[in-house]
Amino acid sequence: MDELNRRTYKINIEIDEEIDETIDEAAIRSAVVATLRKVDVAEAAMTVALTTDDYVRSLNAHYRGIDAPTDVLSFAARDNIVDAPALAVAEEAASEIKHFLGDLVIAYPYAARQAAYYNNSVTAELQLLAVHGTLHLLGYDHDDESSEDVMWSLQEEVLAQFGHDALARRTYAQTPE
Repeated sequence: MDELNRRTYKINIEIDEEIDETIDEAAIRSAVVATLRKVDVAEAAMTVALTTDDYVRSLNAHYRGIDAPTDVLSFAARDNIVDAPALAVAEEAASEIKHFLGDLVIAYPYAARQAAYYNNSVTAELQLLAVHGTLHLLGYDHDDESSEDVMWSLQEEVLAQFGHDALARRTYAQTPE
């Protein structure tokens, strides 16, 4: 069997009931799958939640100490800590969570404003945020120039599949209001 055919991904997309707009869930799922394939992840499960600015602001304040909304937050199921002890769970639960990467939480109104500010579609913005967040779940970061270049290059290659590669290295001049 071909390696690509053996890949299994479970991408759960949840949309807050307060969001009235139609969301292209297939485009978000495609961006996540393309990211997982790009970095050779054979099996994965994760959740992408689209919600309000207020909810993301509360998460950002609680977990990062920043009392402001942001576009996307990534909550990895596992920390990439060397020599971390193994998680002790029942065997049946272990098989279910073994490939769970974590959760992405996207502030839909923030993403829509950001898309308008940078003159691209909301779908393209959501794909960028899905790729970016998925890379964070996989342990990639942009906290120094070298790691940022690696992460931005991956974003660029994945987003090129959707015609959005120009978004990958965008500089954020200010927060869109």
